[in-house]
Amino acid sequence: MNRLIAIVGPTGIGKSQLALRLAQTFNGEIVSADSRQVYCFMDIGTAKPSLEELSLVPHHLISVINPDEDFSLAQYQRLACQAISDIQQRQKLALLVGGSGQYVWSMVEGWGVPRVPPDPGFRRSLEERAAKGGKSELYQELVKVDPAAALKIDPCNVRRVIRALEVYRSTGIPLSQLKRKKAPPFDALIIGLTAGRAGLYRRIDLRVDNMIERGLVAEVEKLLNMGYVLKLPAMSGIGYKQVGMFLKGKLALAAAIQQIKFETHRFVRHQYAWFRLKDNRIKWFDIDSDSMDSEIIALVAQFVRGN
Repeated sequence: MNRLIAIVGPTGIGKSQLALRLAQTFNGEIVSADSRQVYCFMDIGTAKPSLEELSLVPHHLISVINPDEDFSLAQYQRLACQAISDIQQRQKLALLVGGSGQYVWSMVEGWGVPRVPPDPGFRRSLEERAAKGGKSELYQELVKVDPAAALKIDPCNVRRVIRALEVYRSTGIPLSQLKRKKAPPFDALIIGLTAGRAGLYRRIDLRVDNMIERGLVAEVEKLLNMGYVLKLPAMSGIGYKQVGMFLKGKLALAAAIQQIKFETHRFVRHQYAWFRLKDNRIKWFDIDSDSMDSEIIALVAQFVRGN
């Protein structure tokens, strides 16, 4: 059973729900490829599966570290490889599910992730520069030393910009050149879900409203009371940052909610840079198609049989 199904696409498109249906149909287990769902105590804002969903199908790489712990791509890759190998050894179907492009492609393409340890002092100095309005300046530095990596990094993702600069500083070699690829020990079928941009934005806005109704503000308040400060990378994620600013009296709640929606729209546009509609490795399906489910099930069945 050395086959892997990867389900990709933008935030809020329905990847998790499709994964559940496929896992139940084909005796599978789900491996998360979401860079936020790895954190404990951060459930509503990361759209983690519910307790009921977790009871229906085994999930892996959900709530594996605390919000104040470092978590690198190399760590993710190691844990995901272990989970996929274990699933396959038990003759079950592994489903890699999530919208974090780095996580998905590192597994599907077999990236060789550089094991460069963090440099706390260097990171701190760059974080201070970014906090003082130097985000664009840092990104332009990355463009100069590693334009290929810069193309794949959101300029607003300060954490990843700093990591790429850190790797270059430590090795003298651009991060993009260090990520040599080695064929992974499985065959992969990549299924992409998409929708018209206007409809997708409406889905996202409803999703954000639902998160607020379910208690996102209380979740962020609990995290702050536990001692997890807003400057932590985990707490800088969309939703947590804006609600945190509201709780600190820096934003009205309505403005915070609107910012969450706007930032999520922007993030979706960046996700399509990772998962391109013209990428012929991805079998794309429009979620508004009535035949989507039946077509995907037929495709997966054919793939699992080895055709």
